[in-house]
Amino acid sequence: MENSWATFGRDLHLDLTGPGGLRAALLRALRDAVRSGRLAPGTRLPSSRSLAADLGIARNTVADAYAELIAEGWLSARQGSGTRVAERVLPRATPTARRAPGPSDAARAVGPAGRADRPRFALTPGTPDVSAFPRTAWLAAARRALATAPSEAFGYNTSHGRPELRTVLADYLARARGVRADPDRIVICAGFMQGLALLSRVLGTGRLAVESYGLDFHRAVITRAGLRTVALPVDERGARTDELTALDDVRAALLTPAHQFPTGVPLHPDRRAAAINWARATGGFILEDDYDGEFRYDRKPVGALQGLDPDHVVYLGTASKSLAPALRLAWMVLPERLVDPVLALKSTGEWQSGALDQLTLAEFLSSGAYDRHLRGMRLRYRRRRDQLVAALADHAPQVRVSGIAAGLHAVLELPPGTEQAILRAARRQGLALDGLSRYHDPTAPPASRDALVVAYGTPPDHSFAGAVDALLKALPSGELPSGE
Repeated sequence: MENSWATFGRDLHLDLTGPGGLRAALLRALRDAVRSGRLAPGTRLPSSRSLAADLGIARNTVADAYAELIAEGWLSARQGSGTRVAERVLPRATPTARRAPGPSDAARAVGPAGRADRPRFALTPGTPDVSAFPRTAWLAAARRALATAPSEAFGYNTSHGRPELRTVLADYLARARGVRADPDRIVICAGFMQGLALLSRVLGTGRLAVESYGLDFHRAVITRAGLRTVALPVDERGARTDELTALDDVRAALLTPAHQFPTGVPLHPDRRAAAINWARATGGFILEDDYDGEFRYDRKPVGALQGLDPDHVVYLGTASKSLAPALRLAWMVLPERLVDPVLALKSTGEWQSGALDQLTLAEFLSSGAYDRHLRGMRLRYRRRRDQLVAALADHAPQVRVSGIAAGLHAVLELPPGTEQAILRAARRQGLALDGLSRYHDPTAPPASRDALVVAYGTPPDHSFAGAVDALLKALPSGELPSGE
């Protein structure tokens, strides 16, 4: 039917209940929508004909209501622009409950007067420089991917992930990271955390070994799945994988072999071999978190541990550090015996990554744009690393820098007992900064190592110099402060 309500313009939900007839109800509903902020200033409203048809009332009723609200100043109308909510400041409805604190609250720093402020600068790890996201190249890849996408790609996604992306990833990971990957053994995830949660739930009961320095929310995901964690000590050669053989009931070990997080050391070849030997002897699995393996500067790339034994190592990669966390794209290369259990669990309602973003990433990889982006970002991050190291050498030569051959962060070694005092000084400079103790597993033996974890990859270029300056002001040029 040509004049069906379904063919009209913009949708607008209004509740026309209450006393006084349709016109009064419409006026009341529109005023409430504007007053509450549900219709923001500048929002274009449906035409009187469209809204009347949608609400099932006479067009004159809507036109009269619009005219009255324009006269009262709630709405405005200009030729060719339609009817819009007036650009005026109106009080919003008072919330009935205080919102729960979120991550942004935790990131606030307390200023000298005791007032809560957001930090001016952030050198905390977790994200790359998102201002450098390759928007133009990504948009071009998205256009090409959309132009050639099969119609079925616009339906519901599969648990496995788009075959186009899995095929391209298999080639890329083999070439760039030494991963032995078959597309059928790759599963696309909505981020690393989803992959870790799926694997932990598939493993079921028992214990999972983790590095004594790592991320607390990774440990939380593992324990929520029903596993218990046990910490492997970390030293200058990486995790002490030789201790795995002495542990009972360990189903798997989560490692960061290429660039231990956060200490920054690669796993020593002897310990890589020890991890593989343990997995083969026990039938266990190594979960390899290759979170920033593409970024290396002063050494040859360290290949993936998975290349040594694809039947006992799960390779986990992500676009969060190389491109942006907002893409929610990660991948697992699974041993064959884990493929069916993971897919069966993932098909029960686990969130799927968007098919269109997967197709775009596949095009981005196959066109060479991904390699070009990585090369450019390596140069950018290396310049920042060198700038940081040079500034520390000039202004705080007593601070030793480690973990800088690869990755997006550096570790600044401090004398014992000084970490917390310097973190307080950093907060006074408006700098968000983490100490190494923030990443120590509380179940592991106490650590005596004091250090700062400085993410030189996080700030955008325009604020990096300011962030480094704030860091230098927090680090005394002479003797470092002693502990409390």
